[in-house]
Amino acid sequence: MTTLLDEHPHLGVEPVLRELSVPSSTYYRWRRAEQEPYERRRRDVDLTEQIKEIHAESGGIYGSPRVHAVLKREGVHVGRKRVERLMREADIAGISPRRKGFTRRDPKAAAHALNTRPRKTLGWKTPAEAFNEHLQLLQQDGVASTS
Repeated sequence: MTTLLDEHPHLGVEPVLRELSVPSSTYYRWRRAEQEPYERRRRDVDLTEQIKEIHAESGGIYGSPRVHAVLKREGVHVGRKRVERLMREADIAGISPRRKGFTRRDPKAAAHALNTRPRKTLGWKTPAEAFNEHLQLLQQDGVASTS
């Protein structure tokens, strides 16, 4: 909305707000928030910096539960969900010990790379080589001799 009024100053603020059924106090509150962020947003920026420091000191291991525990020990009163949200927004993630042992498929891996890999069960041949060898055996067995 504020961009609409910025792009078309000739329209006037009050008529546009009246037409859109938006109270003028709401518009001016948006404008004030653009110029000076709310206390909570300023506090979020500071808190995010603290979270980044704690995460870096842990070697990138700590997730939101441990970061929240460290903040609590340091006397910072903040909710667990807020720590989770700030970490998510800052693209910070810990390492989960529960994820060890699970294979993650690479979405960028091409099917060609998978089909050209030699397999132990195929005598270290690729699936294509084993298939071609099997076809050749079938063709040789199926040929009738006329002599």
